[in-house]
Amino acid sequence: MPTTTPAQKREQEKQAVGLMIELYCHGHHGTCGHTLCPDCEVLRNYADARVDHCPHMETKTFCSACKTHCYKPQMREAIRQVIRWSGPRMLFHHPVLAVRHLIETRKQKK
Repeated sequence: MPTTTPAQKREQEKQAVGLMIELYCHGHHGTCGHTLCPDCEVLRNYADARVDHCPHMETKTFCSACKTHCYKPQMREAIRQVIRWSGPRMLFHHPVLAVRHLIETRKQKK
């Protein structure tokens, strides 16, 4: 099985979080396509910046599995709400990404 580079992990994390934020925004704010409301756009930009600057990317799978909480408390709560709501819906919107996320998270917990 090929090893994933830190850059690939960063992109996978940003893709997963970005899709979850899109799903949340569509469901809660009525946006369509890849369009986000201003609040969700701020959250996605913040999450992308956290992923880009993560010092642990070589040793972890995804931010949701990380023990270091680098999000500001308000943003951490916002991203938790997004993940709680969007996580189950990911199976219907992007099953490959959702299953890959679950497998990688399980690997890290072992």
